[in-house]
Amino acid sequence: MNKKNRTPAILLIILLALFAFHFSQYQFKWIKLKPLSGYYIDSNKVKFTWNDWLSGTYQESQDKYLNDHVGFRNFFIRLNHQLRFSLFNIAKAQRVIVGKENYLYEESYIIAYYGDDFIGEDNIEQRLYKLKMLQDTLNNMEKKIIAVLAPGKGSFFPEYIPDSYHKERTTTNIEVYRKYIEEYNINCIDFHQYFIDNKYTSPYPLYPQYDVHWSYYGQCLALDSMIRYVEQLKNIEMPHVYWENMRIGQPPKDYDCGIAQAMNLLFRPRTFDLAYPVLQCESDEGKTKPSLLVVSDSFYWGMYNMGMEYYFANDHFWYYNKEIYPENFYNPFTTEEVNLHEEILKYDVIIILGTDANLPGFGWGFIENAYEIFYPSESDSINLSTFANKL
Repeated sequence: MNKKNRTPAILLIILLALFAFHFSQYQFKWIKLKPLSGYYIDSNKVKFTWNDWLSGTYQESQDKYLNDHVGFRNFFIRLNHQLRFSLFNIAKAQRVIVGKENYLYEESYIIAYYGDDFIGEDNIEQRLYKLKMLQDTLNNMEKKIIAVLAPGKGSFFPEYIPDSYHKERTTTNIEVYRKYIEEYNINCIDFHQYFIDNKYTSPYPLYPQYDVHWSYYGQCLALDSMIRYVEQLKNIEMPHVYWENMRIGQPPKDYDCGIAQAMNLLFRPRTFDLAYPVLQCESDEGKTKPSLLVVSDSFYWGMYNMGMEYYFANDHFWYYNKEIYPENFYNPFTTEEVNLHEEILKYDVIIILGTDANLPGFGWGFIENAYEIFYPSESDSINLSTFANKL
């Protein structure tokens, strides 16, 4: 057999070998592949029945099962996503936008920066009036409620927003929130402005390239500031967080690479050097640890996972004012299952934290529900001018 005649046979052998290699992975899973990030529901293997066969249900279910469990599926998905990102700047993840120099955004942060999600000054004033009334009521009960404005990636890195999104900025929620927080003298920590003001002077990056949340270093600064702010409000001395050692380097750790992880790439992208303080906590001997409830979006997860129990007693996290942690780690447990009035009475400090992209729903109903508890006779129509005159 000459060389020309051998070519089809060689190609056939290669194809059969690839098929056998592929099938053996499907059958035996002898190479362990990294699972995909995000939320996936793999289909289950279906049992054959004649009725399902005749109706076509079996074929459809079996086709989905084979597609979900095909050999090396995760590798090929990651390869496809990597090629799209590296060659065409396309992110195969929901609502993720690839900006200039591969800075990653979620679209809601760009919308917030330009003011396209503005809910109106009256709506914001109504909410903050209620928050001010709650603050005064809780003050009389020796409790504190604090608004915390987290940074937003669109506001922090507007220079990397894609040109296709560029437009004239209009009134934004964060601007009006600041206006009435100051006017009503609401307890507030404005990390949103602090991060922008210190963007170029901070010794370490405050915001990562491949995540929408503040950097791990930024979270550490925020945790320290929140502890000191509570100390000042409550006139107490709490155990402090501190660090003597700092790890600097590449590649970015999970906390600073969340969006890139969600994109299911083959390789974790490289970026500028990020800082990772090695956290320590002061002894709580002779210190006060107030009880804490935090109602927040995902910006609080990083701090919560740092161990808030070292600084606060009986700390709880109400994620979007819905899921209650830590209980929800073990069994589903939501705010619908608790008495809000009784819960408020349990805590010395209540923090409501949110990024600018979530300011349209800031508090996620907590402020309005708590206000109705303490001011049930108030109508929905509030005379804000009368209240403002009393300040």
